[in-house]
Parts: sequence; structure tokens; C-alpha cells
Amino acid sequence: MGSFLFLAVNMNIQLDIHTHTVVSGHAFSTLTEMVTEAQRKGLTVYGITEHAPNVPGTCSFIYFRNLHVVPRQWGNMRLLLGAELNILDTTGRLDDDEGYFHLLDLRIAGIHSVCWQGGTVAENTTGMINAIRNPWVNIISHPGDGTADIMFEPVVLAAKETGTLLEINNSSLKPCRGKIAKALPNNLEILRLCKKYEVPVILGSDAHIHFDIANYDNLWPLLAESDFPEELIMNDKPKKFMSWLERQKR
Repeated sequence: MGSFLFLAVNMNIQLDIHTHTVVSGHAFSTLTEMVTEAQRKGLTVYGITEHAPNVPGTCSFIYFRNLHVVPRQWGNMRLLLGAELNILDTTGRLDDDEGYFHLLDLRIAGIHSVCWQGGTVAENTTGMINAIRNPWVNIISHPGDGTADIMFEPVVLAAKETGTLLEINNSSLKPCRGKIAKALPNNLEILRLCKKYEVPVILGSDAHIHFDIANYDNLWPLLAESDFPEELIMNDKPKKFMSWLERQKR
């Protein structure tokens, strides 16, 4: 108990880059509400990553064409506008229109049950690794949430090889999501492997309402149980994260 409370109290969280606004279709706060809350919480880098078009109810790619109208600097806070792309199948194929990808400040890619065509564990793993190796992809969202059964050691090694970040997702561990039975052991395994191979991770709130920005309450016990080193967590290192993102640009 004490060790994860120590992490929660003493980590100076300055970064949350996986959140959604009403534009994603199943979220509940506007861009202005989200930005205002991120500023109130003292974030230095804040990201909005709307769901890409294969998730029902979200925006079409034309939405991302106009992101240039939104200011990227809000006081002392840098705003990143991107997308959570969908890994669609075991080949690692993403949402179709790559012509828009260059308009995004960052590109997360993840598996979502509403648009995922899976296969065997080996085939699912290949699909995720192919997405990791896609030069457009910066971060893999909730790889351990259990939507697809995955072998995590090759995924972690692929992330190390490419410099792609793996997300440890707070929302996946909310009891109301019904994912804990798989998400808890999966995320512990990812953390232990990332510790073993010295692979950085990023904590993601996956906030769909402004109150939830930078909420990592479900992750502190996992970080403590795995004795995960703070130096491999990006969320209190905004300068390091932005330098990493610059190197990731196509």
C-alpha cells in the first residue's frame, strides 16, 4: 500500500495524451472543457486523440483536416491534437486514409472490439507488432486490455526496437468496464517485461469526460506490485516526451 501511495503522491504528473471529446461520439466534454481541466490540473503537455472513423459514431477524417485552426499553446500548456487509430485485423492494417495522418500531432493505434477482426494468439500478436512497426504509429493504446489475446514479450521487444511507446491504460481497469480479469494480469506482465528490457511506458487516462483527465488511480497498485522504475514512466517528463515525439516524426 505504502509504495503505490508514494508513487501517486510524489510523481509530478505533467502529461496525459490519450483523451477524447464529444467529437468521438461517446464522450461527454468539449475541447474547451477538456483543455480548461488539463490546465487546472497543471499539465505541461496535454493530448486529445479522437477515435478514427472505424469506431461507430466518431468523426470522419475530414475533421482532422481542420485541426490547424486550434491553438497548440494554451498558457504554459502544449496541446497535441491527434487520433486513436484502429488496428483493424491481424495484418496490422489501420484506418484506411493515410493521406490524413500527416495532419496529426501524434498517432495512437489500438484494438477496439467494434472494428477488430482477430485470429489466433500468434496472428493477433503479429497484427499488433505490424502496427508497432508502422512508421506512422507513435503509441499503442491499451495493448493489455484483453480485447485480443496477445503474446506480450515479442510486443515489448518490437516496441524497444522501434521506439514505439506502449500505454498502460487506466480506463481498462475500471470495474465498470468488465475487463479486469484479463487487463490486470496482462498489464502486470507488460510492466514486468518493460522493466526487464528497459522499455519506457506511458500512462493513459483514456478520459472521455474532463473530470477524468490525468487520472491514473487504477495504475498505482500495478506500478507498485511490479516495482516499476519511475525513470521508465513518461508522464512526469514532458521535455523528454516532446523530444521523443520529435524524433518519431515522419
